[in-house]
Amino acid sequence: MRITIDKDVCIGAGQCALVSPAVFTQDDDGFGTVVPGRETAEPGPLVREAARACPVQAITVTEAARPA
Repeated sequence: MRITIDKDVCIGAGQCALVSPAVFTQDDDGFGTVVPGRETAEPGPLVREAARACPVQAITVTEAARPA
């Protein structure tokens, strides 16, 4: 899985960091960011919930293609 936050869309609501603090945090300006090293974290319900909770849908969770 790949987790990204569109910095041009993020408004700094902080919902991602509240829902999944192991994967998301806020930078010095208050905008959401992915914790370093967690950009390719295993899928989990809290990561998906954080993406759904974002009021401006700035978080993208992309599943990696699985080998056949």
